[in-house]
Amino acid sequence: MKSVVKTSKTVEEAIQQALDELGVNRKDTSIEILEEPSKGLFGFIGTKEAKVRVTVVHDPVETVKNFMNSILNKMNINGNVNILKEESMLNVDIQGLNDSDMGIIIGKRGSTLDSIQYLLSLAANKDSEDYTRIFLDAQNYRKRREETLIMLAKRMASKVKSSRRRLKLDPMNPYERRIIHSTLQKDPDVQTHSEGEEPYRKVIIEYKRKFR
Repeated sequence: MKSVVKTSKTVEEAIQQALDELGVNRKDTSIEILEEPSKGLFGFIGTKEAKVRVTVVHDPVETVKNFMNSILNKMNINGNVNILKEESMLNVDIQGLNDSDMGIIIGKRGSTLDSIQYLLSLAANKDSEDYTRIFLDAQNYRKRREETLIMLAKRMASKVKSSRRRLKLDPMNPYERRIIHSTLQKDPDVQTHSEGEEPYRKVIIEYKRKFR
């Protein structure tokens, strides 16, 4: 477990310095006050600063990285796990994959990537009071997929406008359906909704009838 010792004018300042260096939230640490601050002779001679030891007892970044590396090892896949922490969210990106391993990690339309993301979420939030959201990607696959889906949504919307007939897209996971809905939500001529049961749930694009 990672641990640092900090000194400052107050206990709280020392604790905050330690948390900043460790890059964790207070709830994920154990705090030991080694020395209380005190004023010396005449208020300044022999003044003693506060001294604390802060130890990480739950680090979601370390937990997720170790768990992801364990999954890669069991799948016999070589890859580098990079994690960027943004408040209560961890962006996990797997780099250094060859084409074959890339296909295995992603799965059909990202199905394997989604399953691993779910497992990472369980690991990160086990015995934790606050929820940490996990977003897993592999060499920018999701970004490229998002761009493809945006173009698909606009193209299918154009067809619906021309034909005035509803279009049913192929089954998609919740993340991909959300991209379609978001792309077309401000289009004045079409509307979208989802039908069916998971994992075969589909987005429906319909012409928005205008009444006079």
